[in-house]
Amino acid sequence: MFTGIIKCLGQVKQNEPRNGGARLEIRSPELAAFSIGEGDSVAINGVCLTALAPRPDQFSADASAETLRLTSLGRIQPGDRVNLEPALKAGDALGGHLVSGHVDGQARLIEAEPEGDSWRMRFEVPTGLSRYIVHKGSVTLDGISLTVNQVEDDWFEVNIIPHTWDVTTLSQVKPGDLVNLEVDQIARYLERLLKQRERHEI
Repeated sequence: MFTGIIKCLGQVKQNEPRNGGARLEIRSPELAAFSIGEGDSVAINGVCLTALAPRPDQFSADASAETLRLTSLGRIQPGDRVNLEPALKAGDALGGHLVSGHVDGQARLIEAEPEGDSWRMRFEVPTGLSRYIVHKGSVTLDGISLTVNQVEDDWFEVNIIPHTWDVTTLSQVKPGDLVNLEVDQIARYLERLLKQRERHEI
């Protein structure tokens, strides 16, 4: 489980194809502060993967063929920067919202416009996911917990404050680019509970 609060940026040093999947090597001098161990979960651009061969400044992780197909990890190249968040530990502050690291789809950036000191970003919603996105609700984009400022049938907007713009990869996203989207898990649970209630009432 994660919070959507990015702890540091990493750089992709290697993306090695392996049996349809890939082994990623990620480096960051800031990783030493988090004591990542063998087998620990780490979110890379919002995708939960297992840390392998960790060292103070780097770790590797295997991504399956399905993960590469369904997320932006299939497009990252050596030199690209990625958002990193180690898994939530008991007693850690929950600064964002509960994030599973299981990507629901990819949202396409329609436009990004400055608004005061912040940036307003509008994203196209993947088919079938719009019902989980609500005004002032939470979404996760490339692992970043954000609040929805405006939503319509096929798009939503978020406002990016200067701190988030500076310490995450959102400043690199250009119109037309795809980012990993995870909708609010509470919305999914509510939908399932309501469906079960309807079945029992029939």
